[in-house]
Amino acid sequence: MYYAILLLYSQGVTESFGAAVSCLSTSHLTDEVIRRSKRMILDTLGVGLLGTSTPVFNAVLQCSQRQQALENSKVWGRPGLSLPPQYAAFVNGVAVHSMDFDDTWHPATHPSGAVLPAVLALAETLPVKPSGLELLLAFNVGIEVQGRLLRFSKEAHNIPKRFHPPAVVGVMGSAAATAKLLGLPAAQSIAALAIACSSAGAPMANAATQTKPLHMGNAARGGLEASQLALLSLEGNTQILDLESGFGAFYPDYVPHPLAEVTHTSHYRWVLEDQNIAQKRFPAHLGMHWVADAAKEVRAKFLAKFPNADLNQIKKITLRVPTSRYVDCPLPVSEHQARHSFQFNCCTALLDGEVTVESFSKSQMKRSALKEMLLKVQLENPQDNHSSFEKMYCEIAVETTQGEMFTARCNTFYGHWRKPLSHEDLVRKFRANASTVLSADVMEGIIYTVDHLDTNQDCSMLWSYMHFNKHMMHRDERRSSALA
Repeated sequence: MYYAILLLYSQGVTESFGAAVSCLSTSHLTDEVIRRSKRMILDTLGVGLLGTSTPVFNAVLQCSQRQQALENSKVWGRPGLSLPPQYAAFVNGVAVHSMDFDDTWHPATHPSGAVLPAVLALAETLPVKPSGLELLLAFNVGIEVQGRLLRFSKEAHNIPKRFHPPAVVGVMGSAAATAKLLGLPAAQSIAALAIACSSAGAPMANAATQTKPLHMGNAARGGLEASQLALLSLEGNTQILDLESGFGAFYPDYVPHPLAEVTHTSHYRWVLEDQNIAQKRFPAHLGMHWVADAAKEVRAKFLAKFPNADLNQIKKITLRVPTSRYVDCPLPVSEHQARHSFQFNCCTALLDGEVTVESFSKSQMKRSALKEMLLKVQLENPQDNHSSFEKMYCEIAVETTQGEMFTARCNTFYGHWRKPLSHEDLVRKFRANASTVLSADVMEGIIYTVDHLDTNQDCSMLWSYMHFNKHMMHRDERRSSALA
């Protein structure tokens, strides 16, 4: 069907994307895009630093240390340790998504984690370091390409069922962002997108496992490699975004159309201007945030009527949520399953009044009170509760052994794009995450650097700050201490 639509346009879809990647400049960035992208960058750096403490990060780091190159980029939270830029992008991308704490967009994807690690790893190796504004431009080009591609499919607007979106559009965003940073012309930008497309795709079956964060790392690495190969004149299909057998292979209802022409003097309307980002208050799948807010409200109603009541008096918990197989996990046995469990996040919020980073620790997951409460949860999937982060809701009904009923409904949780985190709360989240790795002065240095990216001519301190770890000494410092 979309071939007939394409005949109406004089410019092909892929050609228009290549032209946009090449022609967009810092003058096209608007104040709102700069403001929102700074929030995304700060949030991503914070969850990435927190993620450097996870087992999955340590595993991929150990594997990646086998790689060597003349050019190297810093590993976040590991003083003295650098890797070839593709592998630095990979491990840092894994860190960002290792706890499912990174941002979410609509249509559904995690946009920042595939782009920022690749942009920072590449920027560090360039002979002329980019300004903060140039870094913001490259980042936003990567975000923009993802947003545009997702809008070519109605299926992409729903909670994913087949492919994990960062592995599909994320690698394309990484390729576009790094092509922009490398200054590739339109033809080579098209080649980068075509090459990246052959690295796209990862099945949703690996959601709720340690493998899911690798989707983000692979997207960051694959996009950067695609741009570097395009720079070396490697070519791909010049109609990769036009074809059903190209990018259309990932979406059965794919209907692409060219981007508006970009000139140096024209105004450009970014997707990020019209569609804000969701940023999470705790590390779990986005759907869990509706559940947690509704459960907290029910808990407050219950304790308001029975201040000294024991939550063991709860007889039955009914959760009304959308149909989504990979987040219906009645009895999770791992932290990754718990992060994708409507039931677990509901019971945790009922018991504790909140869901936090610590909620997914082994000690918290093994609590007898939690295990007993999980057995009382029943899921219902009302037909009007759509599997979309734009339209879904969560209703909770709690029935006590005395026959009392308490209910609550969450249509929009705090942190959703319709109800974004305040600047103060976003910075508070960053400090809470980054403080697990960084000292206070380094942490404040990152906040200041990100806040002034659009006026900073030298942003190299950003990746230097991310290299620190207050619990680890730099190898040179260890050597000096040993000789003293």
